This record gives sequence, structure tokens and C-alpha cells, in this order.
Amino acid sequence: MSQEPEPDPFLLHRGLLFTVAYEMLGSAADAEDVVQETWLRWADVDTGLRATVTDPRAYLVRIVTRLALNRLRTLARRREEYVGSWLPEPLLTSPDVAEDVELAESVSVALLTVLETLKPVERAVFVLREVFATPYEEIARALGKTPVSVRQTAKRAREHVAARRPRMRVDRAEQRLVVERFLAAMADGDLRALMDVLAPDVVVVADGGGVVPTTRHPVTGAQEAAEYLIAAVQWAGERFSIGTVWVNGAPAARIEVDVTTVLSFAVEGGRISRIYAVRNPEKLARLDAEVVLER
Repeated sequence: MSQEPEPDPFLLHRGLLFTVAYEMLGSAADAEDVVQETWLRWADVDTGLRATVTDPRAYLVRIVTRLALNRLRTLARRREEYVGSWLPEPLLTSPDVAEDVELAESVSVALLTVLETLKPVERAVFVLREVFATPYEEIARALGKTPVSVRQTAKRAREHVAARRPRMRVDRAEQRLVVERFLAAMADGDLRALMDVLAPDVVVVADGGGVVPTTRHPVTGAQEAAEYLIAAVQWAGERFSIGTVWVNGAPAARIEVDVTTVLSFAVEGGRISRIYAVRNPEKLARLDAEVVLER
């Protein structure tokens, strides 16, 4: 009886490769391009040479890392010219992603926003080491650095992220309850109820990309944020609808008015401390199909 052929390593690890690229780039479109280019590089490897690759997973991660790093450097220059605040592209995910707490936190819009403040190499090192537990020696090979240099970069990146990331280790059920309270207050246009679910120092960041109208500067404070959000509801009138979706491994809100808006949240101490509102239509093209994210 003939044996079933082993699955191609690229197909086996495609979800992982996409996740690595997405966490480095914050853009699903760019991540897909990088994964496709990784496939072309892999397909171009001679069959005999492939047989000498002892760890195809590490080999493919090395390729996707280098390609993503090159793309990240290009994007960094482009994002300097971006109109208003830049936020990562939200991805529709299944609730199952939330079961892997480490994965859900690593792909959260809150963390990806913080990763945008890292230098490209720091971001690559942080993602590979902190999210995927890649050995320092393997990261060094992927980046053309020494293990000692990679360790130093990892330390700087960890400290940088720790100083800026929201403290989001909350029970997913609690987070969902908080988000549901937010949705109810928004649907009712209830200013007081909305303020009760917002942290006193809440920050609302909106991304319209200069394509659709939105605030170009963060709105801070519960009173200011609640008034800003309620004003949007009142302006929309009967056209306004809001519902729950799972985005980047966490409960989020999808608002439909003239254009779609996705709200992602950071929850701390039973209240919402950050709201990330993506309105740029170019970043909302993947809201009708779940994306596979893997570690």
C-alpha cells in the first residue's frame, strides 16, 4: 500500500507564517504579499536542497521574517505621511483564538499599536522572541545579527513595550461583559451609562486615513470620549446600528452608518481604557471572512 505524501511544509505552516508577517506589519494585505513571496522563494528551492533542510518551519520563518522586515522599512516611511492616526488592520477571527491567551494578546490591536513605536529590527525581535519563543540563535540567523546583539535588542524592546502596553490580562468573559455594556449604552445613546463603562483616563484613537471623516487627534477622558461617541450616534440617527464581532481574538464592535467602523477595546479593571476606531475602508476589506492565526 502506497503511503500518503507528506504535506508541503509551506502549506502546513502557512497560518503561522501569516501570523508572523501580520504581527510585524500590522497589515493583512502586506502580510499576504509577504507570505506569497515566501511561497515563491520556497517553490524556487531545488528539491535536493529542500531535503537538506532539517527544520522547514524555522527555515520558512526565517524567510518570512527577512521579507517582512524589508517591507516594514518601506512601510515606516509611508506611514510617516499617513493622514491622522495610524491603526493596524483589524481581522475577523473566531472566538477560539481567545482560548490561546498568549496568541490573543499578541495580535490585539492594543499591542500591535504599541509595536508600531518600535524600530523595525526591535519589532522583529520582539515578535519572534516574545510571541513565538524563537531561540536567540535562530533569530540571529534570520536577521544577520549576533545572538548577543539580539539579546540586547530583545531587552530594549521588552522594556519599551512594557512601559506602553495596556495591562490587559483580564478574563475574556469579563471583557465581553464590559463590551456588551458599552454596546448597550451606545445603542441607547445613554451618556451616563457610557461614562460608567469608560475609565476616567480613557483614550479614543480613530483611523480614517484621510479617506473618511474622523477625529485626527486622540480624544482623552471619560467625559470627552463619551460626548464624542454619543454625538456620533445622534448624528447618525436611525441609520446607526451596532453589534458584536470577534476581532483579533477579542470581542469588538462593528458599527454601520454610511461606512463601516470597527471598535476594538483595551479593558483594565472592569472598564474600557482604550478604544481603537478603524474607519479607513481600505483596512476593513477582510471583515466578512475569518482569518486563521496560529502560533
